[in-house]
Amino acid sequence: MVFCGIALLAGQVVAAGKPVLLVFGDSLSAGYGIAANQAWPVRLESELARNGKPYTVVNASVSGETTDGGLTRFPQALKIHKPKLVIIELGANDGLRGLPVTKAKSNLGAMIAAAQKAGAKVHLVGMQMPPNYGPDYTRAFAAMYPALAKQYRAGLTPFLLAPVINRPDWFQPDQLHPVADAQPAIAAMIARDLAPLL
Repeated sequence: MVFCGIALLAGQVVAAGKPVLLVFGDSLSAGYGIAANQAWPVRLESELARNGKPYTVVNASVSGETTDGGLTRFPQALKIHKPKLVIIELGANDGLRGLPVTKAKSNLGAMIAAAQKAGAKVHLVGMQMPPNYGPDYTRAFAAMYPALAKQYRAGLTPFLLAPVINRPDWFQPDQLHPVADAQPAIAAMIARDLAPLL
């Protein structure tokens, strides 16, 4: 199934001649609570095309995914899609469950290394935890993403929700997942941050 030119996991269709950009994330990238064709990866494909950087965006994001689950699925995704660029947006579910930051960091590092070994450039998208998780945990969690980007010389968007966090009306009732109207702002931020890799 194809929406707005994006190749989705159900019945992959990849446009000939375009390099593949693989988005590998959780519900925040999968488009939880909104139509699949409204999620920011779909908008990103349009943004890149407008900027003269056409990619076929494959959204391999899965709601509820942790870095453990992502690491398990990742080698097969690389093998199937052969991406030139990978966006990894994982860790939020690890954080919400209070899982060790060291484990999440190790899993993300392994995915970045695997993608780079396969010849893909990597862009890491970070998250932040709410303050009720305690200052030590929230600081360590937020610091994980820039540390990994520096270690592996990957691209970085420090906080996926930066464009929407101060807009309560741009969140679904769960106050975790952005609504459809918020997705273009997220896609525009990602596109800007991707520019050095492109």
